[in-house]
Amino acid sequence: MKVDVLTFGCRLNAYESEVIRLEAEKAGLSALEGGAVVVNTCAVTAEAVRQARQAIRKARRENPDARIIVTGCAAQTEPGTFGEMGEVDLVLGNEEKLSAHNYRTLPDFGVNQFEKVRVNDIMEVRETASHMVESIEGRARAFVQVQNGCDHRCTFCIIPYGRGNSRSVPMGAVVDQVRQLVESGYGEVVLTGVDLTSFGTDLPGAPRLGRLVRTVLREVPELRRLRLSSIDSIEADEDLMRALAEEERLMPHLHLSLQHGDDMILKRMKRRHLRADAIDFCERVRVLRPDAVFGADIIAGFPTETDAMFENSVKIVEECGLTHLHVFPFSPREGTPAARMPQVARAAVKERAGRLRATGDMAYRRHLAGLAGTRQRVLIEGSGLGRTEGFALARFEGERPGGLGDIVEVRVTGHDGKRLIAVAIGQEAA
Repeated sequence: MKVDVLTFGCRLNAYESEVIRLEAEKAGLSALEGGAVVVNTCAVTAEAVRQARQAIRKARRENPDARIIVTGCAAQTEPGTFGEMGEVDLVLGNEEKLSAHNYRTLPDFGVNQFEKVRVNDIMEVRETASHMVESIEGRARAFVQVQNGCDHRCTFCIIPYGRGNSRSVPMGAVVDQVRQLVESGYGEVVLTGVDLTSFGTDLPGAPRLGRLVRTVLREVPELRRLRLSSIDSIEADEDLMRALAEEERLMPHLHLSLQHGDDMILKRMKRRHLRADAIDFCERVRVLRPDAVFGADIIAGFPTETDAMFENSVKIVEECGLTHLHVFPFSPREGTPAARMPQVARAAVKERAGRLRATGDMAYRRHLAGLAGTRQRVLIEGSGLGRTEGFALARFEGERPGGLGDIVEVRVTGHDGKRLIAVAIGQEAA
């Protein structure tokens, strides 16, 4: 038997799911008759919670004898929702899920079967431990958690209540983790966190994210690629900007926590930037790193959003030069200020989200077309696919030019609207 982990949500959850697998196996869950299924949930939208509940019911149907454990952000914020489900054997909070001894609180280990919800106050957690993960199953790149939690309180977001306040992993532990992953064969590592650019504010000396990046690249010279997950551009420090300009191994793809393109909506969201700040940041980065590529999260249909306000979100796609859009139709989360604001009609929210996605798709296709004829270095992810340094997906023509995790040089011959079409330089010459 084994421990199966179902992962929902962000890149940090993907990393933590591997920690969960290791800790649950250490606790002895793989030895249980029927095995175990751990559902690592997301709470970012009501739809994410619904999908988690649906997955739990499906897991029970397909694994009638397994122990089903629910954890993650939705379990932290709505423990009662999952505790009341008959399919669930144990509910663990976000802090509890990372320790083996908490998985032994199943009745199989002699614990009272009525105490199946074990979720403590996440706001009381003051540290984030480094969990050494030698590999991440099925992935060509590895994620390293350097930060957790968030000190900000955006009016639409429930995540701080699932993750707690911001806390950072010490730089030395991050370097050790990256070095171990490189020794395990990974060519690309992604630094991730809930609010990545707030890294270090709680550590002695308050080192910033830029210092961490430069330290990792200096101390692990064998690392071929370092990538950042979503960042808050208003928190980007000057050391990070210099690293983008000077460090070729720091990948030029930045995903921005933008959320909207209208100043009034940004204020109502309690974001800390205005549209001009976002545009200026992208322009500054392109001066330092001409090959920079930007993605962004944008919410459509936020409460009080008028047609004119929405058009500002459409326009900022071009003004920032965004090419990788993650569009979220606004979904009110109970307990957040935005849920109490005047709501936009659901039909309008859906229509606006569709328009934003279409705008993003058009921008992405233009980006792909602009890469035709260029040489790119591609990380092989398997099944004939890979990612460029700018995070464009590429499909190989002919034989796959290497193994999972290899980085190969290719020539781009075109695109199919979603992926680049690429030929390995050696194969092309042949």
